[in-house]
Amino acid sequence: YTSTSVAGNETVTLADEIKKYKTEALIDFLRKEEDLGLDDDDFEIMCKRKIMGRDFLKMSKEEFEHCGLEMGPAKRLADFAKESEYGLDFDGIDSIPLFSPLTYEIQDSNKVFKRCMEEILGRLRSYGTLQPDSLEAMRNEYVVALLHASIYIVIDITDKELSMRPQYGIVGEESRGQVDFAIKEAEDLICITEDKQHKVPVGIAQNIKQLKNACETNKRKRKRGDDDFDYLYGIVTTGRDWHFLLYSPGKISKASDTAYSIEFIKKTLNPNSEEYQSLCKNVRKVLGIIMGLLKDRACAEEEPERKRVRIEGYRSKK
Repeated sequence: YTSTSVAGNETVTLADEIKKYKTEALIDFLRKEEDLGLDDDDFEIMCKRKIMGRDFLKMSKEEFEHCGLEMGPAKRLADFAKESEYGLDFDGIDSIPLFSPLTYEIQDSNKVFKRCMEEILGRLRSYGTLQPDSLEAMRNEYVVALLHASIYIVIDITDKELSMRPQYGIVGEESRGQVDFAIKEAEDLICITEDKQHKVPVGIAQNIKQLKNACETNKRKRKRGDDDFDYLYGIVTTGRDWHFLLYSPGKISKASDTAYSIEFIKKTLNPNSEEYQSLCKNVRKVLGIIMGLLKDRACAEEEPERKRVRIEGYRSKK
């Protein structure tokens, strides 16, 4: 059904294939996707409107409805179009090789960690338990608390010029778009974060595409030749679950087969509870990984070959 395979460790989206489809070929393809639940009436509308592959990939639910499709088929087609461009199937995720992330050990006494915990507990008092269907704005507050804390500590220990930009526009050679959070060291993009409520596979493939665009952006700014080499880190999170990626041109690695999880539940408001201890432990764990990634990339050598050797070392440890 879905869209991205990992072959030779380089992602190739189904979108590349769909873009080539004329209207008839697109309809033939969609007929085979039985779980979309489309019928002849739906296909007749698509045929009448002369929707081709390139159109299909960019269409929203509202645009499908404007064509004459009912709300259900319009919603399913819009979701499928998005997944076709960004989605990664579960076999694809499983086949991404591992890397060993550098981590930073955070002490309970760290002032920034204490402030981060106070922010998290304050939100739990206001919002209650973070649910899978909680509003994006609520999830973002937990994500931002961890990202800011990580950046503050890395600035303290490296004296580097780190900054975070929400809804940051990135232009690649083949596509452009906004990322949820971009972290920069001076003018260099070093980490891209994608906040995803559901469908983590879609978020991971979307993040890979964003990382590719960010790499191309860095290269343009440095005005280096073909011998240039760069790498960036990606974070895909639901607020509760955190996935970490290492990207270099043509190669992607993940930090773990399973997500690093933080349970934001109201029971943690009791400082004597096991839930509170678990919250502190898991926040420290995720903070330590984010900080390790940021510190590593912010302090990386400019020389392309040294960067290459550096990350191959992380990949070979797994």
